[in-house]
Amino acid sequence: MKAHALGIDVGTSGVRCAALHEDGEVAAGSEAAMDECGGDLRDPAVWAKTLELSLARLAERLDLSELDAAAVDGTSGSVLGLDSAGEPVGKALMYDDAVSRADILDPIAAAAPRESAAHGASSALARACVLQERSGVVGVAHQADWIASLLAETPLPGDESNALKTGYDPVTRRWPGWIARTRLDPALLPEVVPCGTQTGTASGAFGLRKGMAIVAGVTDGCASFLATGASHPGDGVSALGTTLAIKLLSDGPVFAPEYGVYSHRVGDLWLAGGASNTGGGAIATYFAPDEIAALSDLIDPEADSGLDYYPLPKPGERFPINDPSLPPRLEPRTRDDACFLHGLLEGVARIEALGYARLAELGAPPLRSIRSTGTGARNRTWSAMRFRILNVPAAGVRSDIAAAGVARLALSHLHKQA
Repeated sequence: MKAHALGIDVGTSGVRCAALHEDGEVAAGSEAAMDECGGDLRDPAVWAKTLELSLARLAERLDLSELDAAAVDGTSGSVLGLDSAGEPVGKALMYDDAVSRADILDPIAAAAPRESAAHGASSALARACVLQERSGVVGVAHQADWIASLLAETPLPGDESNALKTGYDPVTRRWPGWIARTRLDPALLPEVVPCGTQTGTASGAFGLRKGMAIVAGVTDGCASFLATGASHPGDGVSALGTTLAIKLLSDGPVFAPEYGVYSHRVGDLWLAGGASNTGGGAIATYFAPDEIAALSDLIDPEADSGLDYYPLPKPGERFPINDPSLPPRLEPRTRDDACFLHGLLEGVARIEALGYARLAELGAPPLRSIRSTGTGARNRTWSAMRFRILNVPAAGVRSDIAAAGVARLALSHLHKQA
């Protein structure tokens, strides 16, 4: 079966590619680490070399010229300055590069609406203000936009998802007028189009077919959600890693900055989510992975532990309770390790359920199905316990790689054109 759509995920340390069959199944994948291509994660030239290497490896598994559409995701909030020729001016400022300058942050705080994702030292808008001070900068681009333009015949517009933290208003679908009251010159901002929109055609670079459709992508977090196969309002995805992150597909936007909840617009739907400090990190304070596996076999996931724990690695919570001094609740500490672990796992599951309930309180639809990713999703006892507490059907995960998720946007575009 021919592969139709290509997804390119530019992550924190490398580039992964995934090609999908027409039915949405992964035909082949590849990856390359930035360490193989110079290693400087902020250097756009390293991104380009890593992309070339990853696509070369994919070409060993399938014929790239058969692909009909491609889309790119990048790290949320990573931006770079461009000169008049569209070339990068210096290194990019990444998603975790904080801006501490009051002369930049104060005007943003005064101008931006409460629900904007552009507030704070970690906003992409603040980083864009820094970039415009570089000599020769005439435009600002997001990481995914610039990578997509490497594939294309002409420079491409950006997408609504990656533009969110730069101040883009996904409700009115435009750059808002208040940006002019910050330090940033609005003329530097890119054109933005809805995710999944065709933005251009391929130039023939990297072995891709000349004329292949290039489709506007999303952030890496949104791509990871789409990879699971979630596609209807009420579909939720929980990432059970060191912390607990939940995302829910909604038919309307949800904004609650006090909980760190913003909504990415993906086509005509919205992706809302929040992140708790609970998760695997809190459990790892007490048990090693092999201990968790052995003790889990002694736990009946259908039975209630009788314990009321709120596991946290240290004081402080952001979602679904916003309290920077909230203490962990881990008493009484049972003598039996299996009972204690039962209470910990159950505590995280109840926080997960409270998180989805909080999103519903804020205007999102009720949870209707759950998909699970991350290391914690491999624990069958914990999964059974979570499904009991969430009280919704568990759905299978089609893929857990972001490249497959952004490839689904490209594939959806092809289906609409058929």
